[in-house]
Amino acid sequence: MQEIMQMAERLGQALARTDEYQALRRAIGDSGGDRELAELQNQIRDLESQLQSRLQAGEEPTEEQAQEYEACFSRLQANSSYQRLVASQANFDKIVNKVNETIHLGIQKGAESRIILQ
Repeated sequence: MQEIMQMAERLGQALARTDEYQALRRAIGDSGGDRELAELQNQIRDLESQLQSRLQAGEEPTEEQAQEYEACFSRLQANSSYQRLVASQANFDKIVNKVNETIHLGIQKGAESRIILQ
């Protein structure tokens, strides 16, 4: 088990060195300094809380609340920092998914192997 954990640590280190991960880190850092993005995220959180409270009380959101949420979310999606963050996260997720697929294939091959290592 220790060997597997060491391999996992090396894999994590290798992933951290990928261009995709470095781009994600930059996007996260850049988004932290974007005031507009922070304000939009706070507004959306507040609106989601209000909407959730109404739904839990068995009430539908008002038309005004729904429109305000949609407008705020549209502004969020148009924010360049948010776009870079989402794109870089998607690119890094693709790398992680490929790694997971490769690990899964390795598990399948290992399970089919007739050699038993102890």
